[in-house]
Amino acid sequence: MERATVRRLIESLNRDAERLARRFGLRFKSIAAERANVKSRYGVCSADGEIKIRLRHAVTGRPLKYSSLVNTLCHELAHLRHFNHGLRFRSLYLQILEYARAQGIYRPERVQTAALASARMPSKRRAAASNQLSLFAQTPRAGAAEPPEAS
Repeated sequence: MERATVRRLIESLNRDAERLARRFGLRFKSIAAERANVKSRYGVCSADGEIKIRLRHAVTGRPLKYSSLVNTLCHELAHLRHFNHGLRFRSLYLQILEYARAQGIYRPERVQTAALASARMPSKRRAAASNQLSLFAQTPRAGAAEPPEAS
């Protein structure tokens, strides 16, 4: 992924995180891309509010769908209040995810890669980019699926 694409993607995630965090009274320090060599998780939230999100699939290396990134973002935002995976965490995570869906931030039904979603391109460039979308819209083989839910 090009640096400019990563930068735009992180900017989009930051904007979305600000909206979600404000709605739920959460505070985060920053949203950043996880290092490419990290394969054990899709996101991580530190106690100081730093959130890192992996932008590529661990197995295939393909850019993740923006909806997958938002799902991970919602998961990590919930960790700002509950640093575990208990019932209160899961309830908050689902509330954030549902609010993100209602606001049009989380759209899992849309077939779109993170790179294309982050670009938010002018319509002239969007048509050309949609040709590339078909490369990422193919159903992955067994073992190469999207993350089940954010980890």
